Amino acid sequence: MTTLTAPRRTTYTDATAGPTFLRTLRSELLKLTTLRSTWWSLGIAAALSLAIAALYVSASDGGYPILGVLLSAQFTMLVAGVLGAIAITGEYATGMIRSTLTANPRRAQVALAKSLAIALLVGAATAVSSLLSLAVTVPMSSTAVTWSDPTQAVLPLLLGVLAMIAYALIGTGFGLLIRNGAGAIAATVGILFVAPIAVNLFALGGTSWQWVVDLGRYLPVAAGSDLTAIPTGDILQPALTLLAWVVALVGSGIVVLRRRDA
Repeated sequence: MTTLTAPRRTTYTDATAGPTFLRTLRSELLKLTTLRSTWWSLGIAAALSLAIAALYVSASDGGYPILGVLLSAQFTMLVAGVLGAIAITGEYATGMIRSTLTANPRRAQVALAKSLAIALLVGAATAVSSLLSLAVTVPMSSTAVTWSDPTQAVLPLLLGVLAMIAYALIGTGFGLLIRNGAGAIAATVGILFVAPIAVNLFALGGTSWQWVVDLGRYLPVAAGSDLTAIPTGDILQPALTLLAWVVALVGSGIVVLRRRDA
């Protein structure tokens, strides 16, 4: 007597599909938030923001608290840029980038997920540190915050968060392009900190060097300062300037990642 068995069903999966973008993004966020360097960087940025804002308000005899928060970005931008750079180059230093690209061979997707993860983390951290700084400096200041006028309070703060994200993504772009921690950090600091100082020196040279000074308005820091001015003015040019820097660097980094071995 024979026994009949039901035929086994075979399930086919598309092995070439790879992880979705949301899963890749979640993976990159997990990697970022489990690194001690990430929390050290965010902690230093928050401490600088709080200290500089408090010093400004106390030293200026009741200065405007919103301006104190935005002034601190002149220093915390370096931390954001360096964080964006080491978030990329750290994987090259440890060799983890090869495991990442083996798990997900879609290199452009990986680079975009890394960039978005950095943007989300830096944006959230900047918003939290800004609120903490305001919570400390508003009671210290004799100047009330004009919450009823968005151009005097809410808009500058929101644009300040966007500017900080742009600084971090500039570091990310250099990390994708250079792939070396020291080189990417040096390039980021050069663009965000050294270049504006060099341009200001050309202003001492008179009208013959005025064209260099005019070009300096298109540096990221100059664009960020114009973007976060109080009251908020014409934001189109500075916003497009920062966007162009981010797109050019991150876009070039994606091209390099797709064409060169990891």
